[in-house]
Amino acid sequence: MIKTFTQDDVIRYVYEETSAEESLLIEDAMMSEPDLMTFFLEALEMRALLNKIERQPRTSTVQTILNYSKHHPANPPARLRHS
Repeated sequence: MIKTFTQDDVIRYVYEETSAEESLLIEDAMMSEPDLMTFFLEALEMRALLNKIERQPRTSTVQTILNYSKHHPANPPARLRHS
């Protein structure tokens, strides 16, 4: 039986979520199917670009969280903690 591989299979391959046997079969499929190989190369590039993204919350978001924590009932003001 000939297995047909999809772009989903290639993505699993890119993220190393395939078995050794399945990886070999996917590699063979990519060598014989130019569209699959093109998708593989694009997926590799996309993964590299995604790994470069550094996300940080907005300053206002951090301040909102800190204010909520400061005024939360489970966190009484310092003057009440030492009573």
